Amino acid sequence: MAKKRSGPSGGRRENRVEPSSARVDSASGRSKLVVLFIVSSIIAIIVTYRFRRSSQSEYKDSNVYEQGLVTTHANYHHVLTENSKVSENTSQRHYTYPVLGYITPWNSRGYELAKRFNSKFTHLSPVWYDLKSQQTSLVLEGRHNADRGWMSDLKKTGEALILPRVVLEASPAVLLRKEKLRDKAINLIVTECEAMGYDGIVLESWSRWAAYGILHDPNMRNLALQFVKQLGDALHSISSEKISGKQLQLIYVIGPPSSEKLLEHDFGPKDLETLSEAVDGFSLMTYDFSNPHNPGPNAPLKWIQIVLQLLLGTSGNRAQSLAPKILLGINFYGNDFSLSRDAGGGAVIGRDYLALLEKHRPELQWDEKSGEHFFLYSDDKDIRHAVFYPSLKSISLRLEEARSWGCGISIWEIGQGLDYFFDLL
Repeated sequence: MAKKRSGPSGGRRENRVEPSSARVDSASGRSKLVVLFIVSSIIAIIVTYRFRRSSQSEYKDSNVYEQGLVTTHANYHHVLTENSKVSENTSQRHYTYPVLGYITPWNSRGYELAKRFNSKFTHLSPVWYDLKSQQTSLVLEGRHNADRGWMSDLKKTGEALILPRVVLEASPAVLLRKEKLRDKAINLIVTECEAMGYDGIVLESWSRWAAYGILHDPNMRNLALQFVKQLGDALHSISSEKISGKQLQLIYVIGPPSSEKLLEHDFGPKDLETLSEAVDGFSLMTYDFSNPHNPGPNAPLKWIQIVLQLLLGTSGNRAQSLAPKILLGINFYGNDFSLSRDAGGGAVIGRDYLALLEKHRPELQWDEKSGEHFFLYSDDKDIRHAVFYPSLKSISLRLEEARSWGCGISIWEIGQGLDYFFDLL
């Protein structure tokens, strides 16, 4: 399983991918994105005048830059021969803002990469826990996933904080309305952090609450925000074992706004401000832009710019104060889309991508509009496919964008990428 995300599935418009430009054509679904792309040129001008640093100077010691691999003119041969090679100095950080890396228990490679490149990260989040309803109470499931030996090894190789992800599965209609259950949920989480020596947690709940349809109710939305604030305050009241004078941290997972006009279930700028004191970081899921019924890029760069603009606005003071808490989502997985009438496809991770390159030896094409590489191939049934997978150039552009805002990044998930991606971090 390449990726596991929750939340309401917004139906996007059916599209076709053209060999020259991976064009996204719209018909229904998230229609506001059409308007957003029309105004993207204006936003691009705004972004141009934002503070930027030279990526070449930032990464002067990075092996992939030295070899000229960070380019729009990538080719399959270079990917196949160079993907496993990284700079000898694996501990040097090039991206100076916070870097969160997710690790999933169904992909053991992520555990090894987390140890190898520990110093590249400020936070590591193993996907271990679910908070569920149990009759009239609650239970925190997932300790069986926790790997104490791995955590011990991490502490020997770097300073990255360990914040397991907790998904709130419990029915919000029950949990949020009952003070005793809210207190119970928070107590379960805080107690687990203390018992296991965690540095805090990553909480995913907003998409679940949206799926339950409660966020259109002002009272329930307020209770939802108050729960997150209460949890953050509780974690902040506990001292970290790892860092003297620091408290346990809360990182909160949020999805990108659905359109130019925020919908009821969207996490918007007001929510960001409401939680800014209680939350240490917001893991922003800026990926999954396309799907099998809407084949196209994983995370168009202009869409990312629009999302940041919607959340942070044009006010310099606001952006400066809130941007450091945004962890811009970067995908280390891709998608293989069928272009037949019976749309299909699914996620591809690094080893799948390399196997496709080895078999088809395709021409890697650069889509200037989205800032992503893709290629086309025909399978054994002569069905055409389009494969979008991150490249050194596409990741570099997104790091540059995040830096221009002063944002951190969050990676889903590190075991799905290619080794030389870490030369950029």
